[in-house]
Amino acid sequence: MKIIVIPVTPFEQNCSLVICEETNTAAIVDPGGDPARILKIVAEQNVKVDKVILTHGHLDHVGGTEATAKALDVPVVGPEKEDLFWLEQLEAQSQRFGFPTTSSFTPNKWLAENDIVEVGNIKLKVLHIPGHTPGHIALLDEQSKQVIVGDILFNGGIGRFDFPRGNQTQLITGIKKKLLTLPAETIVYPGHGPTTTIGKEKASNPFLR
Repeated sequence: MKIIVIPVTPFEQNCSLVICEETNTAAIVDPGGDPARILKIVAEQNVKVDKVILTHGHLDHVGGTEATAKALDVPVVGPEKEDLFWLEQLEAQSQRFGFPTTSSFTPNKWLAENDIVEVGNIKLKVLHIPGHTPGHIALLDEQSKQVIVGDILFNGGIGRFDFPRGNQTQLITGIKKKLLTLPAETIVYPGHGPTTTIGKEKASNPFLR
């Protein structure tokens, strides 16, 4: 699995272009904004995008979803259905944070624990890890030992839990049970900031001791 990280919006959220090099098929994860920039990179890579995947419903991760999906004529899948209330508040979120007005939408398909999302020959396993938001998911490729975690886990940090329906205990428990149990060499792609590894976070993340 090849992943190209595309920082977007003033929040520098990491949109990810996931590519199956065997089939030249791709998916876009968390197009938070700047759809023209995302589409330019898709064109440069000369890949066929067949879906947009969302890890959670916060504006900086979904703000460019409809424009991107419409331009590529592809469905939107994820997050887990408990994040519907965030997607219903997108217009209010965009006004609050000074983003372009973003209309509410409903994905074509919700995702749930242990679902498999196929991108060409890649099989991404869905891990439901609430706490930052109640419907937050991570996407694990067990074969290549890579995981896209949105705002669950960062290099040296964890996601905020002070938003509506956030929960610190849920978040830390989910990280420890579903992420820190992965092989130490697993590469972690967070929603903001640089990549890290499970081994590094297990050894030194101050929030997980």
